[in-house]
Amino acid sequence: MSDRVAHAGMRVPCAELIELRDGLVEHVASTVLFDGRRVVLFALPGAFTPTCSTAHVPGYVARLNDFRDTGIDDVICLAVNDPYVMNAWQRSERAQGIRFVADPEATFTCAMGMSVSYSEKGLGLRSRRYSMLIDDGTIESIFIEELRPDDPLEVSDADTMWRHWRPNQQGRGSAFMFARHGCAYCARAEELLQRHGIVHDAMYLGDELTMVGVRAATGATTLPQVFIEGKLIGGAEQLAEYLSERARALKA
Repeated sequence: MSDRVAHAGMRVPCAELIELRDGLVEHVASTVLFDGRRVVLFALPGAFTPTCSTAHVPGYVARLNDFRDTGIDDVICLAVNDPYVMNAWQRSERAQGIRFVADPEATFTCAMGMSVSYSEKGLGLRSRRYSMLIDDGTIESIFIEELRPDDPLEVSDADTMWRHWRPNQQGRGSAFMFARHGCAYCARAEELLQRHGIVHDAMYLGDELTMVGVRAATGATTLPQVFIEGKLIGGAEQLAEYLSERARALKA
C-alpha cells in the first residue's frame, strides 16, 4: 500500500483509465472524467466480490437518480479489473446509469495512495474501498473504509455520500413491488413509480413467488404490494395517496 493517501483538497491524479463502450475498449484520461464536472466516485476491491456486489454497487444504483437530480454529473464505479469484467459486472448489477471504469494496471489507484495487496484472498494488488466527491478535478471530500478482515462498508456507501452531499434533503427513494403479470393495478403502481422517478424492482407471482410469500411478507392477499425505503405502502391506491402526500410535503 502507498504511503501517500489521497485527501480532501488534493487534485485527482492524472492517469489513463479504461471503459468498454459498445463492445469497444476506450482509453479515458482522468482529466476528461473529472475536470469541469462534479462527480461521485466509489472504488472497491473487485468485481463480483461479496460486499461489492451485495451492498456497495446496489446502494449507488438505488441512489443514482437522487445524485443526478441534485447536480452530480456522473457516478463512477472504479476497480482494478479489466474493462470486460467491469462491463459484465455492470450488466449483472443492472447498473447501466453508473459508469464502470477499469484501472487494470492500478495506475490511478496507486497514484491515489489506495493500493492494497489482497494476495491472501487470491486477488493480488487491488484498490481500497472508498468514495469521494470531486469538484472540477479536486477532491472535495473522501471517505475511506478501514482495512479489516470483515471488509466493512460503513462510510463509503451511497447513503453516507448522499447525507454528506445533501444533509437536509430527502431523495426520491427506491421501491420494491410484489406483482402479478397482466394485473391492471400492478401496471398502475409501476406507472406511478416511473412517473415519480423512483427506482424500483419487482417480483412477480409465479416467478419463485406465491401468495403464501406475499402474505408472510405483507399480511395482505392482494397485489400489488409496494415497499418504499423498507416501508410497506400497500396497493396502487395507497401508493397514489402516499406519493401525493409526499409531493405536497416537498412543496411546503
